[in-house]
Amino acid sequence: MATANNTVHGRIEQARMELTPTQVAVGLALVAALGFALLFVQEPMLHDSMHNFRHAAGITCH
Repeated sequence: MATANNTVHGRIEQARMELTPTQVAVGLALVAALGFALLFVQEPMLHDSMHNFRHAAGITCH
């Protein structure tokens, strides 16, 4: 059964207590690398494969 503390604020506080600064840094680096690849890589073959991945992940892009 869900607790009353199951809110976004509660999850952020839980993450602050459980994650180390190294884990946070690695997570942010992965998000930044994936964001860069999805936004700026325009090599046609790579662009098409990422486009297909986005569709497979359920992301509508057009």
